[in-house]
This record gives sequence, structure tokens and C-alpha cells, in this order.
Amino acid sequence: MSKEDTIEFEGTVVDVLPDGKFRVVLENDHEILAYIAGRMKRHRIRTLAGDRVTVEMTPYDMDKGRITFRHKTDGGGPGPGAARRGPPPRRR
Repeated sequence: MSKEDTIEFEGTVVDVLPDGKFRVVLENDHEILAYIAGRMKRHRIRTLAGDRVTVEMTPYDMDKGRITFRHKTDGGGPGPGAARRGPPPRRR
């Protein structure tokens, strides 16, 4: 295993902490501290408590990780009362 190799796990976000950090419980009931990946920050992907995520970890430190993907929920689109994006429709 080389230095750049990572291990991927799936888990659930349990707690949202300050500075873009999250407490995640993995499928094997191991609890870690994870931060959000730069690509997710750049695209403003929101991660909330209860979300299913994929976490990338190094084999050298199994207590920290990086959230690289947030799985879609079964709900589909935005919930009721969600803010609309864009200008209002034009009237003719």
C-alpha cells in the first residue's frame, strides 16, 4: 500500500460541528471526525445530520477522514417551503 492510497467507507453524519467538520458513524459502528472535501465546498453541497456519506480515510489514522460524496435521499426534490431560484416568471 503506497502513501497515497486511501480506504473508502460509507457512514451517516451524526453531528455537525463548526469549521466544516462532522462527526460520522461508519457502517461498522466506528465513530470518526470528518471534514468536507474541497470539491464539495466549491460546489456548495450542503451536508446535514442524518445524511448518508462516503468517507475517505488514510490507513495511518483511522480516527479522521474526508467526506467526498453525499448520497441522495429518497425524497427527491426540495421540500415544501423551499426557496425558488431565479427571477419570477414573466407575465404577458
